[in-house]
Amino acid sequence: MHRSPSPAFDAAAAHRIRTALGLGPEEVAHGMRTAFGLGHVTPELVTAWEKKQLPPGKEELAALAGMLWCSPADLAGRPRTLREHRLARGFTPEEVAAAIGLDVLAYLRMEQENVWRGGDRPTQQLRRLFRLDRADLVAVSGRHAKLSLLLRETFTSRGAGPARAVARTACLDRRVVDIALRRLRAGHTAAPDPEVFASHAVDHFWEAVRANP
Repeated sequence: MHRSPSPAFDAAAAHRIRTALGLGPEEVAHGMRTAFGLGHVTPELVTAWEKKQLPPGKEELAALAGMLWCSPADLAGRPRTLREHRLARGFTPEEVAAAIGLDVLAYLRMEQENVWRGGDRPTQQLRRLFRLDRADLVAVSGRHAKLSLLLRETFTSRGAGPARAVARTACLDRRVVDIALRRLRAGHTAAPDPEVFASHAVDHFWEAVRANP
């Protein structure tokens, strides 16, 4: 059976809204089963969504928003993949390929593999077409998971090695990275749940980068 594409999902927002309402994963899952007819939803699944282990589908997102007394838009995160960006902009693969000067099959292959490998000119065209910032480009280039791992390492290591690796992976000036990592570590130390904070380390990192004057 065809399943609706999973929309972009803001896991941190879901966790924040749920805890602000004083609801546990068990209560959310129970409500989604009984009020929305989604019998497969378990507390473990709700927790998996919040830990970014997998995203909710379209129907699940709508039901989750209903349980959290918010709009689905409040739980919609930034697009992460080439496909999510394309769908968010309403383009067909053929339109994207024509706009960036690539063969449509070559573009579709990268979309299916979730890794952008275009050269300088197609990359600039893609950035304009999808309105990608640096964080978006890192994600669609397949470096999100590596950046997440490196950032988690910086919580236990203060050496120059992880910082240099982060700068290379994020394509940022080392001075910008050093300031962002100091803010990231401070946030991790002060977080009520450091593990949840660490699971969203990439998002917190880019927030720190954007906060640089």
